[in-house]
Amino acid sequence: MASTPPTEEAFLREVDDELRRDQLQTMVRHYGRIGLLVLLVLLLALAGFLYWRQASEKKAEAQGEEMGALIADVQASRATEAAKKIDRLVAEGGPGYRVAALLTKATLAAERGDTKSAIGIYAGIAADETVAQPYRDISLIRQTLLEYDGLKPQQVIDRLKPLTVEGNAFFGAAGEMTAIALIQTNRGAEAGRLLAAIARDKTMPDTLRTRAARLATSLGVTVDAASAAAPADKD
Repeated sequence: MASTPPTEEAFLREVDDELRRDQLQTMVRHYGRIGLLVLLVLLLALAGFLYWRQASEKKAEAQGEEMGALIADVQASRATEAAKKIDRLVAEGGPGYRVAALLTKATLAAERGDTKSAIGIYAGIAADETVAQPYRDISLIRQTLLEYDGLKPQQVIDRLKPLTVEGNAFFGAAGEMTAIALIQTNRGAEAGRLLAAIARDKTMPDTLRTRAARLATSLGVTVDAASAAAPADKD
């Protein structure tokens, strides 16, 4: 019995099935290559990250050693060697080491009488928004100390206002300078209250608290003697 010739519909179905198989194979080949490419990219990225982390750790370790050597040079008064290490850390160090080196450079400049250079460094750190706030605050304190005699009292008050707040880490130093500026502007009562607050703050050094208490008393503000003389609380 002769076979029935395929109908047009059956023929089209066979063609469609063949086309689907070709498309599927093409998709497998195509996306298989893409998947392999993605995998290679991910592996390269991982390798790059691991290399970067290892290199960063080694660099940080080297900079830490450099900072330790710098401190040793400063303590031993090896000015030339210290200056070289400072310059390297400022140029190549991470953010923390760079700022620490700059603070060291400013301190050394002030010690040798180069007040202008020291003020410039401190002012630069204080104004740098990329630097951690504690570094900026201490730089502002030191800058103001060096510039104090050349500043108007109100300039000191305005500059240190953000730090002259109870609870701030630099409340004592900023508060004491602000109090002196207040006295110079005939605001003794306000200065006395500020000094009394410093004297009562048990987180402040005893010498600062005692000095603040004496000055507050001289301005007519009573400070509890036991409170002012008590040592800082210990955890």
